[in-house]
Amino acid sequence: MTHKTIRTPVLEIAYTETGPEDGPPVILLHGFPDDIHAYDGATGPLAAQGWRVLVPYLRGYGPTRFLSAATPRSGEQAALGKDLLDFMDALSIPRAILGGYDWGGRAACVVAALWPERVRALMSINGYNIQNISAALKPAPAEQELRHWYQWYFNTERGIAGLTANRHGICKLLWRVWSPNWAFTDAVYDRTAESFENPDFVAVVIQSYRHRHQNAPGDPALAPIEARIATQPAIAVPTIVLHGEADGVGPVAGSASHAGHFTHSHERRVIPVAGHFLPNEAPEAIVQAIIDLGTRS
Repeated sequence: MTHKTIRTPVLEIAYTETGPEDGPPVILLHGFPDDIHAYDGATGPLAAQGWRVLVPYLRGYGPTRFLSAATPRSGEQAALGKDLLDFMDALSIPRAILGGYDWGGRAACVVAALWPERVRALMSINGYNIQNISAALKPAPAEQELRHWYQWYFNTERGIAGLTANRHGICKLLWRVWSPNWAFTDAVYDRTAESFENPDFVAVVIQSYRHRHQNAPGDPALAPIEARIATQPAIAVPTIVLHGEADGVGPVAGSASHAGHFTHSHERRVIPVAGHFLPNEAPEAIVQAIIDLGTRS
């Protein structure tokens, strides 16, 4: 595994690269609140199969940095998707298999939907991850509203102060609640929690959870992409959806209704015992999905 950085028009993105440089590329993307260590159990086995495995830190996480103080610290889905496309351009990768969950799954879905010519295949954890912001004000069932407590919290001034002062405790609580069967150690959590000390972490997280609920403006430079995303575009590349059976924030029933968003081959796999942080908990499912997609695309 090699740690590297690459500059895009907006960011200096830190990432790891594992496997042969001439291998078929696969890009794996982490979610909130997590970092590249989510895929530690998958990168080695994939590299051993000949894959070139790239795992970037998202904006606001770890060593990834904005190049300009003037760039809005946006966490909106257009930003995540554009960052991924820029990352591929900077590395001269014309096509890749993309995989991700949560924020990273959103980035992968955005690129697969809007730039399918750049995507060989897609592994999307929890299904179609593109948000329907126009429907954000429609209330969900009470149980789901409870699961999203952190989103309502981040939409308050108290939430900003809380995430700033207590990000370590808040994110650790989310790990426990969202993946109730994962017996992670303090050392495992602390290794990833270092990424939450990024100077832009709080700003990017708060903007993300406010923008998706129509409580914060987006980056004007990304408005054309957001307009395309707002149509809920279909994903027309071979896709395998993974969903942890014990996901504590996105119940497994959710992805069961997403098939209509995928217009190419689509398979859904429910992973027993695993929760929301599925790459950490079931890396073998990640590896198998990528290998299977490689034979279908």
